[in-house]
Amino acid sequence: MALRLGDDLDDYCVKCKRITNHSVVSLVGGEPVKVRCRSCYSDHNYLRSEIPPAKKTNKKSGATKSWGVETPAAEKERH
Repeated sequence: MALRLGDDLDDYCVKCKRITNHSVVSLVGGEPVKVRCRSCYSDHNYLRSEIPPAKKTNKKSGATKSWGVETPAAEKERH
C-alpha cells in the first residue's frame, strides 16, 4: 500500500528525542521525505525510525587556566 499525504507513521522526532507518531507532509516518488510530529508539531526529514548517532562532545582535558588567580591546590603544587 502506497503512502499518501497525511498518513500516519512512526519516526524519530529530533525535537522530542523519541519515536512518536508522525504525519506525512511531503512525498517524492511515493516515499516520505518530510514528516510532522503529532506531539510537538515540528517538521523534519523522514529518518526511517532510525535514531541518529550521538553528537561527539569536545571535553576539555585537564585543568582550565585561571589567569592571575591561584587556587590552594595550585599553591601547594608549586611548593
